Amino acid sequence: MKKLLRYAGKYKLQFLILVITVSLQVAAQLYLPNLMSDIVNNGIANGDVPYIWQIGGFMLIVAFASTIASVSTSFLASRIAVGLTTGVRAKVFKNVETFSLGEIDKAGGTATLITRTTNDITQVQRFLIMALRMMIMAPIMCIGGIIMAVGKDLFLSQILGIVIVVIALVITVIAKTSMPLFKSMQKKIDKLNLVLRERLTGLRVIRAFNKDVYEHDRFDDANKDLTKTTLTVNRIMSFMMPLVMLGMNIATVLFIWFGATRIDSGILQVGDLMAFIQYAMNIMFSLVMTSMMFIMLPRASASADRIAEILDIETTITDPEMPKRTSENGGYIDFENVTFKYPNAEVPALSNLSFKAGPGEVTAIIGGTGSGKSTIFNLMLRFYDVTSGSIKIDGVDIRELTQKQLRDKIGYVPQRAVLFNGTIKENIAFGDMQAPMEKIENAAVTAQALNFINEKDEKFDSVVSQGGTNISGGQKQRLSIARALTRDASIYLFDDSFSALDFKTEANLRNALREKTAHASVIISGQRVASIMDSDRIIVLNEGEVAGIGTHDELMKTCTVYKEIVASQLSEEELAS
Repeated sequence: MKKLLRYAGKYKLQFLILVITVSLQVAAQLYLPNLMSDIVNNGIANGDVPYIWQIGGFMLIVAFASTIASVSTSFLASRIAVGLTTGVRAKVFKNVETFSLGEIDKAGGTATLITRTTNDITQVQRFLIMALRMMIMAPIMCIGGIIMAVGKDLFLSQILGIVIVVIALVITVIAKTSMPLFKSMQKKIDKLNLVLRERLTGLRVIRAFNKDVYEHDRFDDANKDLTKTTLTVNRIMSFMMPLVMLGMNIATVLFIWFGATRIDSGILQVGDLMAFIQYAMNIMFSLVMTSMMFIMLPRASASADRIAEILDIETTITDPEMPKRTSENGGYIDFENVTFKYPNAEVPALSNLSFKAGPGEVTAIIGGTGSGKSTIFNLMLRFYDVTSGSIKIDGVDIRELTQKQLRDKIGYVPQRAVLFNGTIKENIAFGDMQAPMEKIENAAVTAQALNFINEKDEKFDSVVSQGGTNISGGQKQRLSIARALTRDASIYLFDDSFSALDFKTEANLRNALREKTAHASVIISGQRVASIMDSDRIIVLNEGEVAGIGTHDELMKTCTVYKEIVASQLSEEELAS
């Protein structure tokens, strides 16, 4: 919690005003019983009606002032708490945006990041709204009430002290029992979110394999686990208020019982007894509110710790203090003995990879599953940094460029086409938000996407659902390619981006791309030999190591791995042609 409060600096003035309003509210509440005592002892006892009206009117003024202070306190507490958590939420989101893929895995994945950004921060916000009022009000109310109560009657104050100790012990036992349960609830919410997210994102696969019942059982187990813990906490908490109220009522009976005997003896006046009981109720009320705050604290503290974990993760992918610059229209790529090992992996995903590529050249990467093809693209985009060696663009190590400089030079089409909720036009223009309509249409033409776009009723204004679930896989790939082409980049990366296309569409797309990307360096990865055999350079990967580099003809003579891949896909007639 302390780590989060470091973001509260700009609310110092509002917090000072909050302290003043709370103090005024408490002072008014402590003063009212004294006024009531005066009315009873001096006004009613003596039949002095003008005095009753005078003090009664003053009580109304004090009560009104207390109401204004209470409203102001609630407003300020909410404003500070919501403002603080809004800032923390923005900071968490901004921090997550800078994470590399490795750091996202370190944080626990997307499900827990969503929970921490939403539910955890909401728990902290609820606690702060209450704590900002109670942590000021309760101590002042308790100490002030005790002083005023002792001033009215010392003997009754001793009884009050015993009651306070008993109530405090009950609250402590209940709070200590509930603390571990509150902490475990957030982890169980994480689990529930994870199961729900997998259920929604994998809906088609789940239904295709008739796993609805299995997934329902998984969700039911996670849901029941969370429900069981929540019910246990609520059962424990449900004992607190009845026990505290019982203690307060017993205390009231004791005060009246002993107070009556002291009034009969002439030691205490009726008005003073009424004031004492009011002070006792204020003191015990402040204890109850403090206990509620401390019972909420474990869950809020657990949430705050989880948020702080995200804020404390320092991204390893950072911009240099003095970045270098590259030529605007370059695109020369140089891999020098690049080795990369994923965090906690036993063996490198890539070992000693070296190659060069320049504008106007097409470099293809082929290899089996897990050979390291996508890793090359992740390294070029600095989603990860190389373990050893270097990647240079136009003679400058990419670690000496800002991430914006680097990625502005690259048009990237991922292996899994990702589209966003919005129109087709907005998705294509995602590569260049200022792109004119003509440029968007040209990108769609090159990507072989114009035909299916024009078939839609609203054409470029047709809505794409989240994840592109309302269009086919091939259409998603073509829109992803069009999005990359709007960048007019000097380097284009196509990570197995033609796998969902038929051969005719792919052939037309490649011909159009050859003209569109003639000025740029192009790196493609794929599984189909027919798609890459006419490339200027083919890199053959086998279990993270380079098995061969050359043209198709050269590799057919020198690379056994490549010949095996070709033989598995092409017939002798196709090879001969």
